[in-house]
Amino acid sequence: MLGVARDADQKAIKDAFRNLAMKYHPDRNKEPGAEERFKEIAEAYAILSDPKKRSEYDARGFAGVEGFSQEDLFSGINFEDIFGGLNFDFGGGSPFETFFHRRRRGPARGANIEVDLDIPLELVASGGEKKVRLSRPSACPSCRGTGVEGGASPKVCEACEGTGRITRSSRGGKEKEHILIQQISTCPECHGRGSIIEHPCPKCRGSGEVEQDEELTVKIPIGVEEGMALRIPGKGMPSPEAGGMTGDLFVVVRTHYDPRFERSGADLLREETIPLTDAVLGATLQVPTLDGSASVTIPPGTQPGAVLRLKGKGLPEFGNGRHGEMYLRIGVHVPEKLSREERELYEQLRAIGGTEGWSFKKMWK
Repeated sequence: MLGVARDADQKAIKDAFRNLAMKYHPDRNKEPGAEERFKEIAEAYAILSDPKKRSEYDARGFAGVEGFSQEDLFSGINFEDIFGGLNFDFGGGSPFETFFHRRRRGPARGANIEVDLDIPLELVASGGEKKVRLSRPSACPSCRGTGVEGGASPKVCEACEGTGRITRSSRGGKEKEHILIQQISTCPECHGRGSIIEHPCPKCRGSGEVEQDEELTVKIPIGVEEGMALRIPGKGMPSPEAGGMTGDLFVVVRTHYDPRFERSGADLLREETIPLTDAVLGATLQVPTLDGSASVTIPPGTQPGAVLRLKGKGLPEFGNGRHGEMYLRIGVHVPEKLSREERELYEQLRAIGGTEGWSFKKMWK
């Protein structure tokens, strides 16, 4: 499943899983069957990365591990360590929790926040750091999140005894002694909170939260892909329940517009227009790249729309260190106005019939 040898060590298994998971993760691969393929890869890694499970699999094949639940398989794996938190949102846990629809017990987790970050091509090429600003709710510093002036604890609602609900019971039906009817409604005194704030904090007006502006430093990996989400744990929305985990921040990387190039994955595209004479006779151009300028030879007889490749002058590919290419699409400028001398020269050229191979007559007409 992972394409590794039977005697592969843990590093080889981990590297193979990371490469395949990045290829088939549904966030990056929208083709039919990608999610199922990702599940299979994750399960294979869960077995091969655990010495005991691997030993059972080596001895008896799938029969040796069929007794393990999905939770047993994934519980001991640190997926954040494998992926570095770069672009996989496993819902705060693992592929088991995300794809097999199981969640940890306890208070609800806070929502994630997503922000876009524009970066120049130079930062894609070199990697580095970039500041991002965001505003999000946080615990009020005056009341320490209690909502009560001075930080005291809220008073437990006496009407519902802290449950936030009122239950009214009665008996009904023909056999009244056997049928118990319960009506549950939100407590009208505390409005479902279970507590009453008699002296609200003046800073947050009893909410326990204030909007806070924050500046964070985001580490940009070399070759970061367009639309890749960089995860910053614990910088999302606070949990709606006491004791719950804060959500995460996902910084979605966008490449800033560059008038020199168009990005296509790790490749760079550039339009270059040359004079008609240079297309016919050939020339040498100096073109910009991300690391200075490069000399490009235009062959004689270059056709309009021809594409020249500058090997290795693109962006580094994320995760493997290889470089993409730069492609130059050549446009040819046909003069709209000619001087008398120029027109005479073109007429002579047409008369001697030396331009059939370049289709000059068609361009002139």
